[in-house]
Amino acid sequence: MKSAVFYGKHNLRIEDLQKPEPKDREVLIKVMACGVCGTDVHIYEGDKGAADCPSGTVLGHEFSGIVEAVGTLVTNYKPGDRVCIDPNALCGECYYCRNGIGHFCDHMIGIGTTCNGGFSEYCVVPQSQVYKIADTTTFEEAAMTEPVACCLHGIDMCNIKPGSTVLVIGGGMIGLIMLQLAKLNGASTVVLMEPVEQKREMGRKLGADLCINPSDDVKSILKDNGISRFDVVIECVGLPVTIAQAIELAGKKSIVMMFGLTKPDDTVSIKPFEIFQKEIEIKASFINPYTQTRAINLIDTKKIDVTSMVHKVASLGELKDILSKPELRAMGKYIIGPWQ
Repeated sequence: MKSAVFYGKHNLRIEDLQKPEPKDREVLIKVMACGVCGTDVHIYEGDKGAADCPSGTVLGHEFSGIVEAVGTLVTNYKPGDRVCIDPNALCGECYYCRNGIGHFCDHMIGIGTTCNGGFSEYCVVPQSQVYKIADTTTFEEAAMTEPVACCLHGIDMCNIKPGSTVLVIGGGMIGLIMLQLAKLNGASTVVLMEPVEQKREMGRKLGADLCINPSDDVKSILKDNGISRFDVVIECVGLPVTIAQAIELAGKKSIVMMFGLTKPDDTVSIKPFEIFQKEIEIKASFINPYTQTRAINLIDTKKIDVTSMVHKVASLGELKDILSKPELRAMGKYIIGPWQ
């Protein structure tokens, strides 16, 4: 089977690997779609993502496909089932798992990060990580359940209420998902701040009430539109400058969600007195604990759009260019079709 194997910083190779056989409690998936995530870019650049990625690992953690074969003890799935994957498998026994915060599991297995994932024609996964999808859901849509699940964890922590005013910084895939979730949570006004006009236009189509180019006079534009404060600011870029901007634009008693993934050694200069004066809550969100089913429900029922922002379904052979060239990723979300 063709697979994209990571060997270290800037070293990704397309190789022919042996097609795996599922063990007793495992499911073999024929991968039909696998999203390219910011975490994949961080790993390719030699940075740590949510976990360390060993050399020789097949990347790809946002994927869906068709059940090819099942282990002898698997009863809930059969060949032909259409499924998606939660890539984060918990041990269920450590302190964190036993106290309802399993996303900090001491022994977590990350499919596509700590073990072989979905940038491959086939992938073996534990049956516990497999979820069925509706017949009306495309594989490209189903591959987006993991990012939606991560966003749900973050949006839950934002305490958005009906009538809230929300600012989303960054109009990539994650920002556009957050925009929609804020609306679904009842926000009456959602502002998107994004430098790329194409992404601002997509934000408008997906429900943004106001889209702002950050190179413009942001505060004057907000004032002209009658926006004096935000209840919630969600940062979806992962740069020190945009995190600082999120804190600056947050209103009194606001929540700032630092959702974008920075480089491990990035630092942000803040003024504690400003946080004190405004009594800002600064939060962060880590992966997707217990939100996979909700993500599938939103996608299956078409309550959220996860494909309008997809730029291209590309082949495994194009993956290295996508990971290495920011100008390509700026065009929108990429999904890898391993069989292309």
